[in-house]
Amino acid sequence: MARQGRQHHLLRGGKKVCVQCDSEAGAGAVARGACHCHDTGGLPHLHEGPHLFPSPHPRDPIRQSCPARERISSTVKGIIEERRKADCCKRDDFLNVLLSTDELSDEEKVSFVLDSLLGGYETTSLMISMVVYFLGQSAQDLDLVKREHQGIRSTKAKEECLSSEDYKKMEYTQHVINEALRCGNIVKFVHRKALKDVRYKEYLIPSGWKVLPVFSAVHLNPSLHGNAQQFQPCRWEGPSQGTSKKFTPFGGGTRLCPGSELAKVEAAFFLHHLVLNFRWKIDGDDIPMAYPYVEFPRGLPIEIEPICSES
Repeated sequence: MARQGRQHHLLRGGKKVCVQCDSEAGAGAVARGACHCHDTGGLPHLHEGPHLFPSPHPRDPIRQSCPARERISSTVKGIIEERRKADCCKRDDFLNVLLSTDELSDEEKVSFVLDSLLGGYETTSLMISMVVYFLGQSAQDLDLVKREHQGIRSTKAKEECLSSEDYKKMEYTQHVINEALRCGNIVKFVHRKALKDVRYKEYLIPSGWKVLPVFSAVHLNPSLHGNAQQFQPCRWEGPSQGTSKKFTPFGGGTRLCPGSELAKVEAAFFLHHLVLNFRWKIDGDDIPMAYPYVEFPRGLPIEIEPICSES
């Protein structure tokens, strides 16, 4: 029997968890500092600032993002100094790779760490929230995902961790993640610069102009995706469907998001434990909004109940 459900704000809690996961994977001790910066409002303010126009209001996000960056940078600099003093304790992680090169200044190294944190915590937690949001509205797809993960779990010992081979078996889970990315358009566009004059149809893009490819214009184009407004994970069945030019949630080319596979692994492993151990439903209407960036206004509150084995 399941115990009485409890309410959790999936997106808000997920952001902090993703900060810790990304920073532990990339910079070891940065995890503690990053979580502290998230709790004190540093990361959210830093993330919001660049998306908005300045305002004279004292609580303007851009005004808040500047001191937020200073606080986070100070934390990261302190961690770098700790690493340098503990020379005997070398760690095989991203931060030590940065510290091993003399080609970058300390400011550039701090910037790399901040980019890795900001690039992963907000988008990954949003992606997971989108998956849960869409699955919560599609009992058929949820059942297919659950069956897939039951099959994977049946081959493993009770407390055995998931492996890369298990991840490769999560085919329908990947379809669900791809479809959530297509429908959700978590990253709305990327910044590019024309290195030479480019002619596209009747338009001329002069050299040096900024170009912002808008992903939703492709992902929600009915001429490229049938029933484009509908959540249909089965559309991704078939070879190379998730790598076509009509699907670019992580950008493309040489500037493809370096954390794309890590984000999908986090989402897939999260789903594994969620669908096998819990039932959930979205508490009320919390429809994702896409301005100025994708967000659930209420943080996606869900009623969640653990699934207990009947004795």
